[in-house]
Amino acid sequence: MRPTTYTLSRASAVMRRDMTLEDARGPVDYEACGRGPSIVFAPGSCSTGAAWRPIISHCEAEFRCIATSLPGYGGTAERRSAADPAIAHVATALEAVIRRAGSPVHLVGHSFGGLVALAVALRGYVPLLSLTIVEAPAAQLLNAVGEHAHYRAFRAMTETYFSAFAAGNAGAIASMIDFYGGAGTFAGWPPRVRAYAIETTAVNILDWASAYGYPLSPAMLASLDLPVLVLRGSASHPAIKRANELISQCLKGSRLATIEGAAHFLITTHAGAVAGLLRDHIARAAAGPA
Repeated sequence: MRPTTYTLSRASAVMRRDMTLEDARGPVDYEACGRGPSIVFAPGSCSTGAAWRPIISHCEAEFRCIATSLPGYGGTAERRSAADPAIAHVATALEAVIRRAGSPVHLVGHSFGGLVALAVALRGYVPLLSLTIVEAPAAQLLNAVGEHAHYRAFRAMTETYFSAFAAGNAGAIASMIDFYGGAGTFAGWPPRVRAYAIETTAVNILDWASAYGYPLSPAMLASLDLPVLVLRGSASHPAIKRANELISQCLKGSRLATIEGAAHFLITTHAGAVAGLLRDHIARAAAGPA
């Protein structure tokens, strides 16, 4: 286990503790700060729990914020293989963090982390107070309801990207990032962020195998009885916007919010707006049914 380190958040004097827990499948990293009701944050592909720091800076004064890295990223061990990329393996790592946090918690996930968070909620192995999903790539839900044009948009992007990577294009992941964020998104990222995305391309390919292998359906979603907020950006790809609209429509009593001018990486570009909606959602969940 790596040593616990203590650092000060740049946004406040709240102490952040960077830690690792060990479960049966290997280490899982997480960082925690703040006091109050617990929020667990799951990041998307090509990133670590640090991706949530812009949001946490708006929340740590009133919540205990716990951010983790999904398998294959940061200090969290991979627990999938090409032969067995089941999303359940990713969910178990996130569930370990939720248990360590002292559940029940408010669970928040972005992108692939949003899909994993949804899987955790549907599995029901850990108690949750609320769920927030930010632009989950729910491609299989599109397929299940006959939204074939949007489903094919996901498939065409990943097939082209995977083929380019297999052919030796180390920077092939740029096309996936630009699919989500718009042309030029990857080129506009800082060099260290681009380098990490390139370094973790093989993990991202496993993430897509996990997502495509998850048979998400309206019937599955209808079984979930939990306060849910679904967030999307107005400037995001039409396929991701429609997928998240469908998630919200299929869940009982969920709320769908669209952040104007935002695209897929809204937890960084529109952190204040995302944090405000999250705080309001948690307050509504705590208040109970209207």
